[in-house]
Amino acid sequence: MSSSRGRRLGIDVGAVRVGVAMCDPDGILATPVETVPRGERDGSDEPAVRRIAELVAEHDVVGVVLGLPRNLRGEDGPAAQAAREFATALQAGLDVPVEFTDERLTTVVAARQLSGRGVKGRKQRAVVDQAAAVQILQGWLDARR
Repeated sequence: MSSSRGRRLGIDVGAVRVGVAMCDPDGILATPVETVPRGERDGSDEPAVRRIAELVAEHDVVGVVLGLPRNLRGEDGPAAQAAREFATALQAGLDVPVEFTDERLTTVVAARQLSGRGVKGRKQRAVVDQAAAVQILQGWLDARR
């Protein structure tokens, strides 16, 4: 993905939910967008892919940055494999590039930040995926400046 101007989506793939964040057209600030259910019961990511495709079209998104949750040794575990499979489904449903970025510990950091702000329990689970997506996208943006 080039460093051209335009909105990008940050994606945090969880087992149950997908957190989505978006940046401004200048690529300065990532903000939370929504949490999309994964539809794991039927094994299909199609509803989540369809919703992300709607967001891409609605906001003229030029690229997607998907967090790759590698382990601390930098190896792919089951979570990274699940993220790669989701990315394959996503790329097939989108007309914009999907790129991976290392996302070790983003969910942990996001959960700590939310706890620090007094957001706990069920309310935290509802937004932690979005907060992790913000961390993923903001890290990617900052690395390109």
